[in-house]
Amino acid sequence: MSAIGDVSHMLPVVHTLRHCWPDTRLTWIIGETEAALVERLEGVEFIVFRKNRGLRAYRDLTRILENRQFDGLFLMQVALRAGLASLCVRASVRLGFDRDRARDGHGLFINCRIAPDTRPHVIDGLLGFLKTSGIEPDRFQYRWDIPEDPLARAWAEEQLPDGSPIAVISSCAGHPERNWRIARYARVGDHLAEAHGMRVVFTCSRELWQVKFTNEVCGRMRHPPINMAGRTDLQQLMAILRRARFMISPDSGPIHMAAIAGIPALGLYANSNLRRTGPYRSLDWCVDRYDDAAVYRFGKKASDLRWGFKIHDPDVMGLITVEEVIQRAEKLLASLDGKGNGSVYPDLASS
Repeated sequence: MSAIGDVSHMLPVVHTLRHCWPDTRLTWIIGETEAALVERLEGVEFIVFRKNRGLRAYRDLTRILENRQFDGLFLMQVALRAGLASLCVRASVRLGFDRDRARDGHGLFINCRIAPDTRPHVIDGLLGFLKTSGIEPDRFQYRWDIPEDPLARAWAEEQLPDGSPIAVISSCAGHPERNWRIARYARVGDHLAEAHGMRVVFTCSRELWQVKFTNEVCGRMRHPPINMAGRTDLQQLMAILRRARFMISPDSGPIHMAAIAGIPALGLYANSNLRRTGPYRSLDWCVDRYDDAAVYRFGKKASDLRWGFKIHDPDVMGLITVEEVIQRAEKLLASLDGKGNGSVYPDLASS
């Protein structure tokens, strides 16, 4: 129901359900912002939950579903808001998370649970709903593709007309403590422009602090980038990503959109555990200083922390150096030689 990253993680689940249960009707209750990203996905009925309406959002959902009966409910978000919304859904089977991953009264809204898994990636946790439903892992569809918005495609073609190789840097996370350093972004961007002749595109949300941050990065660069700070909606960002060779981003929603676009992502991770929330198909391309951050902040290894624990200290992102990001980018680009811009995963090509 919320978070771009979590909604992106859902796509392999939906593709698997459509593949294995082709006659099953699927309804997805989803947040308004997130619906804009995946609404063109075929074979799914979307019901938008507008959380900004407060209690009226639950009344709206009750009215939409009052004459509906479902065979099963997958309650795949443990937030209390999702649990309360699930009360609007009449279903004989109400499947939720195991006790270790449940919180916010999650167990009150379900009548059966998926199997425990001690240290899963978020996507593996969601795929646990399929395993419990009898779908074998060898039938899982690791696909993130969704149809491209033709208007967004035309817009992106106007913005990027010259055909130069493109790197996208999504500079900000929703939580400022996960942001890298302004000067370091600028140095990496200049390296990509100088060493590879790349057009570097900077993006961020429309929040004023993110736009200011990104503008400062662009102002530090010797080779002027394409500054799209605050200028893209989700479909336009997707269209830009589809035309890029790769993207760089801290732990944020946009880094998971790279899988939808079919491009690799170079993630910058120190505050959060890459193995739990990193870009699923690009984990080996990411810079991971989470263990170093745990030692720096708590004097203990990351393995001694609770799985999924987030280190709320902006200083730890400073552990990531310019040199290691450039080194990782060089290896990534070498692996892409001859593939040009756009999807590098044939099975992730857009419908």
